[in-house]
Amino acid sequence: SVARKQVHVQSIIAAYRFLGSRWADLDPLKRQERPHIPELEPAFYDLTEADMDIVFSATNTYFGQEQMTLRDIVKALRQTYCGTIGAEFMYISDPAEKRWWQQKLEPIRSTPTFSAEKKRHILERLTAAEGLERFLHTKYVGQKRFSLEGGESFIAAMDELIQRAGESGVEEIVIGMAHRGRLNVLVNTLGKMPKELFAEFEGKAAADLPAGDVKYHMGFSSDVSTPGGPVHLSLAFNPSHLEIVDPVVEGSVRARQERRGDAKREKVLPVLVHGDAAFAGQGVVMETLNLAQTRGYKTGGTVHIVINNQIGFTTSDPRDTRSTLYCTDVVKMIEAPVLHVNGDDPEAVVLCAQLAMEYRQEFKKDVVIDIVCFRRLGHNEQDTPAVTQPLMYKKIGQHPGTRKLYADKLVTQGTLAPDVPEQMVKAYRQAMDEGRHTVDPVLTNYKSKYAVDWTPFLNRKWTDHADTSMPMAELKRLAERITTVPSNFKLHPLVEKVLADRRAMGEGKMHVDWGMAEHLAFASLVASGYPVRITGQDSGRGTFSHRHAVLHDQNRERWDEGTYIPLQYVSDKQAPFLVIDSVLSEEAVLAFEYGYSSAEPNALVIWEAQFGDFANGAQVVIDQFISSGEVKWGRQSGLTLMLPHGYEGQGPEHSSARIERFLQLSAENNMQVVQPTTAAQIFHLLRRQMIRLLRKPLVIMTPKSLLRHKDAASDLGELARGEFQTVIGERAALDENKVKRVIACSGRVYFDLVAAREERKADDVAVIRIEQLYPFPHKALAAELKKFPNATDVIWCQDEPQNQGAWFYVQHHLLENMSDGQKLGYAGRPASASPAVGYYVKHLEQQKALIDAAFAKLKGVVLNK
Repeated sequence: SVARKQVHVQSIIAAYRFLGSRWADLDPLKRQERPHIPELEPAFYDLTEADMDIVFSATNTYFGQEQMTLRDIVKALRQTYCGTIGAEFMYISDPAEKRWWQQKLEPIRSTPTFSAEKKRHILERLTAAEGLERFLHTKYVGQKRFSLEGGESFIAAMDELIQRAGESGVEEIVIGMAHRGRLNVLVNTLGKMPKELFAEFEGKAAADLPAGDVKYHMGFSSDVSTPGGPVHLSLAFNPSHLEIVDPVVEGSVRARQERRGDAKREKVLPVLVHGDAAFAGQGVVMETLNLAQTRGYKTGGTVHIVINNQIGFTTSDPRDTRSTLYCTDVVKMIEAPVLHVNGDDPEAVVLCAQLAMEYRQEFKKDVVIDIVCFRRLGHNEQDTPAVTQPLMYKKIGQHPGTRKLYADKLVTQGTLAPDVPEQMVKAYRQAMDEGRHTVDPVLTNYKSKYAVDWTPFLNRKWTDHADTSMPMAELKRLAERITTVPSNFKLHPLVEKVLADRRAMGEGKMHVDWGMAEHLAFASLVASGYPVRITGQDSGRGTFSHRHAVLHDQNRERWDEGTYIPLQYVSDKQAPFLVIDSVLSEEAVLAFEYGYSSAEPNALVIWEAQFGDFANGAQVVIDQFISSGEVKWGRQSGLTLMLPHGYEGQGPEHSSARIERFLQLSAENNMQVVQPTTAAQIFHLLRRQMIRLLRKPLVIMTPKSLLRHKDAASDLGELARGEFQTVIGERAALDENKVKRVIACSGRVYFDLVAAREERKADDVAVIRIEQLYPFPHKALAAELKKFPNATDVIWCQDEPQNQGAWFYVQHHLLENMSDGQKLGYAGRPASASPAVGYYVKHLEQQKALIDAAFAKLKGVVLNK
């Protein structure tokens, strides 16, 4: 019956919307036949040739006709979903989004109708993309540049994306991309002067950075004109570690959005450019996507562009590159739509850029453009790709190039005169020869009111003084505010006790513990206009239940309400305070916070590890950005890392934050590594990080048992006065002339040593704490050691194994500050492949042994001054 057949027609329509991309004409190289997909054939639904001219209802389509023959329906479906654009969106849950895509694609059959002027502009962009690569290939033979040849349509897509973004109200775009095509983007999208790029190729660029980096890692920024007004473009600096820049860009965008009060996330746009192999292969891609709609990390949707040249270095066999059909399948986890498009159809690529921008602004979600193209040369220009890809490179050798194909098409259409394409090539070559701008217009004198002035933070020294003291009255006022909750708010009894104690601490009736000292530091900063942002796993409560920054109403009836954050109610005109329990990720979250801090110097940005050893899940971020970003790229960051560290018998995984690794990375005053041991110290340290104008990463080895240790608590007066002490000298009233041994240490072990000295009545032993390990506080340490003129030896005592901890780093600094004739000894765990033992009994044995060694006669490792 016709009714039954109508049902089958509906099934065909659904099948094309679901599966059409699999039969789309996407590969410029045409290496494989299109697959046979039975669901796209009428016969699959028992519809025959005789049914093709029957008229059916088409009311659930947007082809512009309510009644159509089956033949016309199938034709329209193939044009829309199986042409040079293959759209994937039917897995999206929201019916409105699916309908949006159908309404955008079906009326035009996924085929743009551009004006002659628009088509000419597209060809100009392709000419620029190809022209730069050919110019560099000729002028700088064999030099690495990671050519875009074969993917020139990407430049046309970027141009369209920027123009449409500006038209829709975007004022800033932050771009993250790897090396492929990066130089092309710098010159042909951001408007970097070609002569500046040539200077880098010739090694003549100004060497104004301590280390510098290769040209295809460098960032850039500019301002360009769009129909909606000026748009600021920033290309993020990044290392060769593919995709790691993704969360850095997202963090930078979030900071920019918050600085300008862009609550709707319409003014600042993240654009991430990927390679096909990396997008499918790198886990940080999934981690970054997982941030996309979370409260602490959302940026209102990212436009992703994949330069899908169908090869990763030398690997192009799909059986090796991934386990999914498409390289973009990972984005389906967040229901992001994907537009696969043939790179040899520049007009289709430009249409995809338009649609992606519209979708992002409409739904504030990620969207992906997958430009299927090819790589004309090898991974780099010194490669011979035909060695491993003979068939692919035979096809590529026969390909005339996207620009030539499109130019011929426009001439054949009569859109351009036959000589115009060659005139464009010559004009671009002349611009290159003269080193002129190739992007018009670049706005050279425009400055946004939201731009950050980094001048106050330049050329600062870690020894610069910071007054972190506070009036006692203000401290007490802050204490009262952060211990007050709404009258109808039902606290858990445990939390009620915490707040009652904190109230007593704020009144000077109890010593201030670590959690209260943190709170007072945060409160003082937001009250002074410094935003505070803390993220990490369990950061609201704290891994060890010490923070309780987020209070939970025990009588609440809905899961998504009933929380109260006292630090958001410190004063009427305070800066924002945000604490977020992060997704269970280290790499992407830490990279996000680095990106945030590098775009916002006036906020205290903290990433807290659940346990310090988990930081190695983000080692790439620590190595490539945090420790070296400033010397390579001149990018400053005041990011603070809180890494719980301490040997308390919790085994190999929850004892060490690997302090030795951070100390190994420390040089050229690149960051600060500290291990504070009192509540007053953390108070002054957190305040110093903002009040002092030095913007360097701060790595804090935070305690565990000391969070509630009575001797680690501080009198409220110590917070009101004083400052962070890089070295804390002997606190006991010893006769300094009778001291024969000085034990230097850092961290929790100090309290074990003091207890052991008291037990032994060893009043000829002084114990000093080095609270800041890098930059090393030579003056402070020397002053403390000089107090004991008759000390014959100095012992470095640490909880960590000998090959870990601070020993190998600190011994040289200790020797430098010791007196002639003094001996330096080591007391700590023996060298170990594992950070700590897993057996508690053995842990206690080792702990006793290292404390005994600290007081025993020198033996083992002894170094002479």
